[in-house]
Amino acid sequence: MFSLTVADHVMIAHSFRGEAFGPAQRMHGATFVVEAEFRAPALDPLELLVDIGLARVELRRVLDAFDYRNLDEVPEFAGRNTTTEFLAHHIHTRLAEALRAGRLGEGGHAVSALKVTLRESPLAWAAYEAPVAAALISPGDAG
Repeated sequence: MFSLTVADHVMIAHSFRGEAFGPAQRMHGATFVVEAEFRAPALDPLELLVDIGLARVELRRVLDAFDYRNLDEVPEFAGRNTTTEFLAHHIHTRLAEALRAGRLGEGGHAVSALKVTLRESPLAWAAYEAPVAAALISPGDAG
């Protein structure tokens, strides 16, 4: 299995609902390093998995939708706890859509799996990994 990873970062503010979150129920900020790892069993005719430049552009496009935003005010996230795990799934879903739409080049159609990792600090991170076809399952259904 071949893999290719691109990375970027995003800065957000948010708060959580639920006693389990303790002080994180209050508004707070986070900066995440975001890694997107694309996997495929074979390379395309140019010996590429995906075009790195296109992958970086697409990851940035996905992140731009909520970078420097208060996630509590983003309509798409209304009523959700925008945990690190939730955001990893959200980014995975958007990147999988981009792969299916051909926005990462022809090699993107052969990508079989995608792993998105959000690093909150050197000590804590979360990831969502699934076959590209499974990306449309909502987090509540991915059991």
